[in-house]
Amino acid sequence: MKRFMALLKKNKNKDPPQAKLLDLAGQLCCNLQSMSPSLEKLVEAMMGCKLQEYFLTNINVVRAYVLVHIHRGQHDTACRLLEVGMCSWVKEKKELVQLWNEIHYHKVMEKHHTDSLTPVQKFRCRKRNPPPVSLCPEGIKDRNYPEKVRQKLHRFAANVTVNPNKDQRVWMLYATVRKGGLVAP
Repeated sequence: MKRFMALLKKNKNKDPPQAKLLDLAGQLCCNLQSMSPSLEKLVEAMMGCKLQEYFLTNINVVRAYVLVHIHRGQHDTACRLLEVGMCSWVKEKKELVQLWNEIHYHKVMEKHHTDSLTPVQKFRCRKRNPPPVSLCPEGIKDRNYPEKVRQKLHRFAANVTVNPNKDQRVWMLYATVRKGGLVAP
Protein backbone atom coordinates (compact mmCIF):
# COMPACT_ATOMS: atom_id res chain seq x y z
CA MET A 1 0.00 0.00 0.00
CA LYS A 2 2.84 2.39 0.89
CA ARG A 3 4.60 1.52 -2.35
CA PHE A 4 1.44 2.28 -4.31
CA MET A 5 0.92 5.63 -2.58
CA ALA A 6 4.53 6.59 -3.29
CA LEU A 7 4.17 5.60 -6.96
CA LEU A 8 0.88 7.49 -7.19
CA LYS A 9 2.49 10.63 -5.81
CA LYS A 10 5.42 10.23 -8.20
CA ASN A 11 3.14 9.68 -11.25
CA LYS A 12 0.53 12.25 -10.26
CA ASN A 13 1.06 14.44 -13.33
CA LYS A 14 2.10 11.80 -15.87
CA ASP A 15 -0.43 11.20 -18.59
CA PRO A 16 -0.67 8.24 -19.14
CA PRO A 17 0.70 6.80 -15.90
CA GLN A 18 3.21 3.95 -15.77
CA ALA A 19 1.72 0.52 -16.42
CA LYS A 20 3.39 -0.59 -13.20
CA LEU A 21 1.16 1.79 -11.23
CA LEU A 22 -2.02 0.53 -12.89
CA ASP A 23 -1.06 -3.11 -12.33
CA LEU A 24 -0.27 -2.45 -8.69
CA ALA A 25 -3.63 -0.72 -8.22
CA GLY A 26 -5.43 -3.76 -9.67
CA GLN A 27 -3.46 -6.16 -7.48
CA LEU A 28 -4.13 -4.16 -4.32
CA CYS A 29 -7.85 -3.95 -5.06
CA CYS A 30 -7.95 -7.69 -5.70
CA ASN A 31 -6.10 -8.44 -2.44
CA LEU A 32 -8.27 -6.07 -0.38
CA GLN A 33 -11.63 -7.34 -1.68
CA SER A 34 -13.20 -7.42 1.77
CA MET A 35 -14.43 -4.07 3.00
CA SER A 36 -11.66 -2.58 5.06
CA PRO A 37 -10.40 0.88 5.90
CA SER A 38 -7.39 0.16 3.66
CA LEU A 39 -9.65 -0.46 0.66
CA GLU A 40 -11.56 2.76 1.31
CA LYS A 41 -8.31 4.70 1.60
CA LEU A 42 -7.02 3.14 -1.62
CA VAL A 43 -10.21 3.93 -3.55
CA GLU A 44 -10.27 7.51 -2.25
CA ALA A 45 -6.66 7.99 -3.37
CA MET A 46 -7.36 6.65 -6.86
CA MET A 47 -10.61 8.52 -7.37
CA GLY A 48 -9.20 11.76 -6.02
CA CYS A 49 -6.45 12.09 -8.59
CA LYS A 50 -6.30 13.08 -12.26
CA LEU A 51 -5.53 9.51 -13.30
CA GLN A 52 -8.97 8.18 -12.31
CA GLU A 53 -9.97 7.27 -15.87
CA TYR A 54 -6.90 5.07 -16.25
CA PHE A 55 -7.57 3.20 -13.02
CA LEU A 56 -11.12 2.47 -14.17
CA THR A 57 -9.83 0.32 -17.02
CA ASN A 58 -9.11 -2.45 -14.49
CA ILE A 59 -12.05 -4.60 -13.37
CA ASN A 60 -10.59 -5.07 -9.88
CA VAL A 61 -10.46 -1.30 -9.37
CA VAL A 62 -14.03 -0.89 -10.66
CA ARG A 63 -15.20 -3.67 -8.34
CA ALA A 64 -13.44 -2.02 -5.37
CA TYR A 65 -14.96 1.36 -6.23
CA VAL A 66 -18.45 -0.15 -6.41
CA LEU A 67 -17.97 -2.10 -3.15
CA VAL A 68 -16.90 1.02 -1.28
CA HIS A 69 -19.90 2.97 -2.52
CA ILE A 70 -22.31 0.13 -1.75
CA HIS A 71 -20.85 -0.08 1.75
CA ARG A 72 -21.40 3.66 2.20
CA GLY A 73 -24.97 3.34 0.89
CA GLN A 74 -24.15 5.44 -2.19
CA HIS A 75 -25.82 3.17 -4.71
CA ASP A 76 -26.60 5.93 -7.18
CA THR A 77 -22.95 6.99 -7.32
CA ALA A 78 -21.90 3.42 -8.06
CA CYS A 79 -24.58 3.12 -10.76
CA ARG A 80 -23.51 6.38 -12.36
CA LEU A 81 -19.96 5.11 -12.64
CA LEU A 82 -21.18 2.13 -14.63
CA GLU A 83 -23.80 4.10 -16.61
CA VAL A 84 -21.69 6.93 -17.95
CA GLY A 85 -19.20 4.52 -19.37
CA MET A 86 -16.19 5.78 -17.43
CA CYS A 87 -15.15 2.15 -17.27
CA SER A 88 -16.05 1.46 -20.90
CA TRP A 89 -12.51 0.26 -21.62
CA VAL A 90 -12.88 -2.65 -19.21
CA LYS A 91 -13.00 -5.83 -21.26
CA GLU A 92 -15.00 -7.85 -18.72
CA LYS A 93 -18.48 -6.55 -19.63
CA LYS A 94 -20.12 -9.60 -18.07
CA GLU A 95 -18.59 -8.73 -14.71
CA LEU A 96 -19.74 -5.13 -15.05
CA VAL A 97 -23.31 -6.34 -15.60
CA GLN A 98 -22.96 -8.52 -12.48
CA LEU A 99 -21.78 -5.47 -10.54
CA TRP A 100 -24.77 -3.53 -11.84
CA ASN A 101 -27.06 -6.27 -10.56
CA GLU A 102 -25.26 -6.43 -7.20
CA ILE A 103 -25.81 -2.72 -6.67
CA HIS A 104 -29.53 -3.15 -7.20
CA TYR A 105 -29.68 -6.28 -5.03
CA HIS A 106 -28.15 -4.27 -2.18
CA LYS A 107 -30.67 -1.47 -2.70
CA VAL A 108 -33.54 -3.95 -2.41
CA MET A 109 -31.99 -5.66 0.62
CA GLU A 110 -31.67 -2.30 2.38
CA LYS A 111 -35.23 -1.38 1.47
CA HIS A 112 -36.59 -4.65 2.89
CA HIS A 113 -34.11 -4.81 5.80
CA THR A 114 -32.89 -8.27 4.88
CA ASP A 115 -29.50 -9.93 4.44
CA SER A 116 -30.28 -11.91 1.29
CA LEU A 117 -32.69 -12.18 -1.61
CA THR A 118 -34.47 -15.20 -3.01
CA PRO A 119 -33.85 -16.14 -6.64
CA VAL A 120 -37.30 -14.76 -7.53
CA GLN A 121 -36.53 -11.44 -5.88
CA LYS A 122 -33.22 -11.27 -7.74
CA PHE A 123 -35.01 -12.05 -11.02
CA ARG A 124 -37.55 -9.28 -10.40
CA CYS A 125 -34.78 -6.88 -9.46
CA ARG A 126 -32.92 -7.61 -12.71
CA LYS A 127 -36.11 -7.15 -14.74
CA ARG A 128 -36.87 -3.79 -13.07
CA ASN A 129 -33.29 -2.55 -13.42
CA PRO A 130 -31.79 -3.68 -16.74
CA PRO A 131 -28.19 -2.63 -17.34
CA PRO A 132 -27.61 0.50 -19.40
CA VAL A 133 -26.66 0.31 -23.07
CA SER A 134 -23.10 1.35 -22.18
CA LEU A 135 -22.68 -1.98 -20.36
CA CYS A 136 -24.79 -4.19 -22.55
CA PRO A 137 -25.04 -2.69 -26.08
CA GLU A 138 -26.62 -5.83 -27.54
CA GLY A 139 -29.28 -5.82 -24.82
CA ILE A 140 -30.25 -8.55 -22.41
CA LYS A 141 -30.88 -11.88 -24.03
CA ASP A 142 -34.54 -12.79 -23.87
CA ARG A 143 -35.08 -16.50 -23.73
CA ASN A 144 -38.77 -16.32 -24.60
CA TYR A 145 -39.89 -17.33 -28.06
CA PRO A 146 -42.67 -15.48 -29.88
CA GLU A 147 -46.18 -16.89 -29.40
CA LYS A 148 -46.33 -18.43 -32.93
CA VAL A 149 -43.10 -20.34 -32.40
CA ARG A 150 -44.22 -21.61 -28.98
CA GLN A 151 -47.56 -22.81 -30.38
CA LYS A 152 -45.86 -24.74 -33.17
CA LEU A 153 -43.37 -26.25 -30.76
CA HIS A 154 -46.15 -27.32 -28.39
CA ARG A 155 -48.21 -28.89 -31.21
CA PHE A 156 -45.20 -30.73 -32.54
CA ALA A 157 -44.11 -31.86 -29.08
CA ALA A 158 -47.59 -33.16 -28.31
CA ASN A 159 -47.36 -35.41 -31.38
CA VAL A 160 -43.87 -36.68 -30.65
CA THR A 161 -43.60 -37.27 -26.93
CA VAL A 162 -44.25 -35.55 -23.64
CA ASN A 163 -40.54 -35.49 -22.75
CA PRO A 164 -38.44 -35.15 -25.91
CA ASN A 165 -34.73 -35.86 -25.69
CA LYS A 166 -32.10 -33.30 -26.73
CA ASP A 167 -31.96 -34.43 -30.37
CA GLN A 168 -35.75 -34.20 -30.68
CA ARG A 169 -35.77 -30.70 -29.16
CA VAL A 170 -33.07 -29.50 -31.56
CA TRP A 171 -34.91 -31.03 -34.49
CA MET A 172 -38.21 -29.45 -33.36
CA LEU A 173 -36.65 -26.02 -33.15
CA TYR A 174 -34.96 -26.42 -36.53
CA ALA A 175 -38.16 -27.69 -38.16
CA THR A 176 -40.27 -24.93 -36.65
CA VAL A 177 -37.93 -22.16 -37.68
CA ARG A 178 -37.46 -23.60 -41.17
CA LYS A 179 -41.15 -24.32 -41.88
CA GLY A 180 -42.57 -21.16 -40.40
CA GLY A 181 -39.88 -18.92 -41.69
CA LEU A 182 -39.49 -17.69 -38.17
CA VAL A 183 -36.21 -16.95 -36.55
CA ALA A 184 -36.03 -17.57 -32.81
CA PRO A 185 -34.31 -14.85 -30.80
